[in-house]
Amino acid sequence: MRLPAVATLLLVALGTTACASTARRPADLTEVGVIDAARLIRAGQVTSLELTRAYLARADARADLNAFVALDREAALAAARRADADLAAGRVRGPLHGVPLVVKDNVHVAGLPNTAGTPALRRFVPAASAPVAQKLLDAGAIVLGKTNMHELAFGISGYNEGFFTAQPLGVRNPYDRTRIAGGSSSGTGAAVAARAAPGGLGSDTGGSVRIPAALCGIAGLRPTIGRYSGEGVTPISHTRDTAGPMAQTVADVALLDSVIAGGSVAPASLRGVKLGVYRAYFFADLDADTKAITDAALEKLRQAGVTIVEVDMPRLKSLNDGASFPIALYEAYDDLKAYLERHRVGLSVEQVAAAIASKDVKGTYDGLVVPRKLPAPNGVVDAAPIYQAAMQQARPALVAHFADTFRDYAIDALVGPTTPSVAIVQGAEASSLENFLRFIRNTDPGSNAGIPGLTIPAGLGPSTGLPVGLSLDGPRGSDERLLALGLAIEELLGRTPPPKR
Repeated sequence: MRLPAVATLLLVALGTTACASTARRPADLTEVGVIDAARLIRAGQVTSLELTRAYLARADARADLNAFVALDREAALAAARRADADLAAGRVRGPLHGVPLVVKDNVHVAGLPNTAGTPALRRFVPAASAPVAQKLLDAGAIVLGKTNMHELAFGISGYNEGFFTAQPLGVRNPYDRTRIAGGSSSGTGAAVAARAAPGGLGSDTGGSVRIPAALCGIAGLRPTIGRYSGEGVTPISHTRDTAGPMAQTVADVALLDSVIAGGSVAPASLRGVKLGVYRAYFFADLDADTKAITDAALEKLRQAGVTIVEVDMPRLKSLNDGASFPIALYEAYDDLKAYLERHRVGLSVEQVAAAIASKDVKGTYDGLVVPRKLPAPNGVVDAAPIYQAAMQQARPALVAHFADTFRDYAIDALVGPTTPSVAIVQGAEASSLENFLRFIRNTDPGSNAGIPGLTIPAGLGPSTGLPVGLSLDGPRGSDERLLALGLAIEELLGRTPPPKR
């Protein structure tokens, strides 16, 4: 990393020396976010070892959330001791020096099993970390452990029948343990919301960072496709998959993004900003809490000088339907096959599929992915020609539809609720196709177009007390602008209260 970039990141994470010197130790160490943790460690108010111990203790106390597949206790504590010794000797590795983070269990961390939430991969231990994880490690971060997920990242509920630390099954929402934490990055969302980590990594194919972030009251970014390396991440679709940072605040997410991709972000002025609203799609059939919180957020934006522009995207649904399942379900076989061979796992796709534990994912692989089929009105049909049509026609048209909308309406981003509903009750029924389609509805189109998407905590529903997320989708490559807007909106909306202990 070039020295100017390092300097920029340090300024973002730690502020000026004066700011760092005035940092104060909080009463509860686990309430600090990524930036605050970095500042406190650098200021000598907290040691990395103290912070790591506090998060491990919180993870143990919240084992009923099923948020973790594995806690790497001894290695995390040893890394924290090294971080403290380095700091005492005047050596700072980077802007995340000594900060504990978590990593979704489909993102490689050297020396730790990478199960992707499926039994056949329990013994697979990668020798090298994924570049996206290595960037965090090189900046001084410590990995507390690997987080639970919907099996093979194929779902939104986190109801994983193969991996859980406590009954009942399924990753649980810290705001209400009867509810889902979202998915597929369920464990990272639950761990950060429960204050068992200040931030971490998820992955997103059709909403798997933003859905759990929204349902758990935290922030999450799906970057523009290709902004992050996809190497070392168990795949579904190489044209849709991306890792993404998740944390308590947009500011923390922006820091993690800057470590991974470079650059820096400051809050934007909201005055004069234009945000598009497409009500016929993104605002359809909202539950009462989601509607109330979203409407309140839009009113605050108007009062802050944002112009809300009503837009029309008449081809959005048809184009997204033509690109979504045909691409993900077809690429899932070839991409997993290539991944297993490249990393010498010693298993075929068929062997992995045979051991799938979760019924919804098992049905998807046995009925569609392995036989290379797609659903049709009278059964299933060969996926190859539909995939080719999706790649050659539907996806380019979807990309153009978004680009035309941003240009024609002169908007900075589209805004709306991240999900149409607050978290639903956890259990096998949470993984139904109906629930899956409902919860990916607002996040899937941007994913298929490869554009960046950010979810911002917008508040707790007045009737359920459950979190609601506000979503921004921006033009391709506008990640830093989107984060700058998110920082300003976060300041305007205020912090979402943490879950009760």
